[in-house]
Amino acid sequence: MCGFAGFVGEVDVPGGPEPLLSAMADAIAHRGPDGRGIHSNPGVGLAHVRLSIVGLGDGQQPMSTPDGDLVIAFNGEIFNYVELREDLKARGYRFRTGSDTEVLLQLYAQYGDECLGRLNGDFAFAIWDGRRRRMLIARDRVGVRPLFYTQHRGALIFASEAKALLAVPGVEAELDPIALDQIFTLWAPIAPRTVFKGISELEPGAALVVEDGRVEFKQYYHLTYPDLADLRPPEHPGAQEEELLALLRDAVQLRMRADVPVGSYLSGGLDSSLIVALASPMAAGGLNTFSVNFESAEHDERSFQRQVAEALGTHHRAIACGPSQISEVFPQVVRFAERPVLRTAPAPLLSLSGLVRQSGMKVVLTGEGADEVFAGYDIFREAKVRRFCARHPGSRVRPHLFRKLYPYLPGLKQQTPEYLAAFFGAGGDGTDDPLFSHRPRFRSTAAAKIFYASDLRESLTGYDAAEELTSCLPADFGRWHALHQAQYLETRFLLPGYILSSQGDRMAMANGVEGRFPFLDPRLIEFANRLPPGAKLKGLEEKHILRRIAGDLLPTEVVRRPKQPYRAPDTSSFFEPEPDYLNELLGPEKIREGGLFNPAAVAKLYQKCQAKPVSGFRDNVAFVGILSTQLWLASFQSSRSTTSILRQEASLPKLA
Repeated sequence: MCGFAGFVGEVDVPGGPEPLLSAMADAIAHRGPDGRGIHSNPGVGLAHVRLSIVGLGDGQQPMSTPDGDLVIAFNGEIFNYVELREDLKARGYRFRTGSDTEVLLQLYAQYGDECLGRLNGDFAFAIWDGRRRRMLIARDRVGVRPLFYTQHRGALIFASEAKALLAVPGVEAELDPIALDQIFTLWAPIAPRTVFKGISELEPGAALVVEDGRVEFKQYYHLTYPDLADLRPPEHPGAQEEELLALLRDAVQLRMRADVPVGSYLSGGLDSSLIVALASPMAAGGLNTFSVNFESAEHDERSFQRQVAEALGTHHRAIACGPSQISEVFPQVVRFAERPVLRTAPAPLLSLSGLVRQSGMKVVLTGEGADEVFAGYDIFREAKVRRFCARHPGSRVRPHLFRKLYPYLPGLKQQTPEYLAAFFGAGGDGTDDPLFSHRPRFRSTAAAKIFYASDLRESLTGYDAAEELTSCLPADFGRWHALHQAQYLETRFLLPGYILSSQGDRMAMANGVEGRFPFLDPRLIEFANRLPPGAKLKGLEEKHILRRIAGDLLPTEVVRRPKQPYRAPDTSSFFEPEPDYLNELLGPEKIREGGLFNPAAVAKLYQKCQAKPVSGFRDNVAFVGILSTQLWLASFQSSRSTTSILRQEASLPKLA
């Protein structure tokens, strides 16, 4: 796991390319505290910062073949590198190192671009083929690892994070209003668009080739599901469960490969607990697990975390996370995420990765991806109930099902069937709408746009982020089951755009920690996508097949507990106590200077939150979204690089 940057084409900068490459590496030094390297030739340059995990003493990058014809800069891990190396050895290849980097380099030498289909890993890399004067840049199938690029003065410049591109003279941080509107609707920009105007993100499962002055994009992987007409119930459900358990165990085992100890996050939910159960026997000396404990009972899961840790005998550590801890690190969250966010959920994860690093570790397994792959989110169950209601619009019974979906939201218990049906949009959307499953979320999020400044609103006249998302859907989308359509929207867009970036890679790598995601093993994704919908969402029981295989591995209370999504306190985090930067960034002068939001409307929202913490979805999203946008402006567009608060390092976590 590392970070890299580079260019192909001529760059005309003071001092030449090497100082430029060094400055780009400095910008992402947090991704690779264990070493760095630079490769520079006319028309091409690569810089690398290293987090050493595999091949500790011989995996330095950029790495080249003995003849110097091929050079690679690589971020991530190739989990099946051992098997790939044996295949290449049988073909006559010899290896100088024990690193997966060299395996990837030699795999390209053997198979060219077709090497991408053979990789089981989380990666982004750039390979310079000097014989052909050709650069291949690629990203993993689901977008675990980031990769950004821009075309500037005839050169293509790329990096693991956008801030490295801003080290290039003439590349400026200018906010893209359409990307901001996509965040305030969809929670994340639609790749390749980013919040930085002129800077693009390579899409998941995509490659970019630069050759003979031409830039060509290739989509080497497509997330897909069976046609509705081809779905069949399993002949032997028990065999499916056995296959899933074998696949998941192997996915965990592959991700335990490292020359350093591997730990695991433990939320107390089914997904991370199942990973811990499988990983514990594989960890010599016992598995180290890490958790967040919230002061708020609504968000806290410590009793389940302790139950799993005690049952499996892990070495468990936790951080205590209260409002002051969230508000303290939130400016750093925005700096590392490089985009506005609508919730505070990334903040505790930033502190949690700090605990991992403080504990002397730098690799953790996580349960992310299970909800997308095995239909665990409430939005899937909610869409199913809404379809029930659409088929029976006069029913007073079916709206009561919404109460069952959200046991952690007590306010819904007292509501009437009419209110519940209206709140969740039951019957209000056509069931043939490709975005049917997500329309309520998009509408609720977009309600925060009432705080837009008139100029921003006017610049977006005629634009609809949800309709642009619809235009990005594949041709066969309409032939899939409704659950698979909803899963595609989550897995293809929100997972890489928000979960794996703002809550995943960025918050972990800010502290030099690598997260690994067994549920996103490509074999596991393909297996789950072939499953009939009822194996994943049976009635209103989410992740049915996962619960089945977990029965013999985890305490019954954990296996049977309802889904509790990972959340953190939002607006309330900024008023217990109020941090110094809040008044500065949300004051009328700063809001007016930013030009994105209405100063009077923001002032009223600010006063409302000061008087009493808000509980409504719209006001929470609006407050956090506006604040994070102002932090983004201060961090990336200010004449100063950051405000005083942004220059502070996130403090070490408080142990629970």
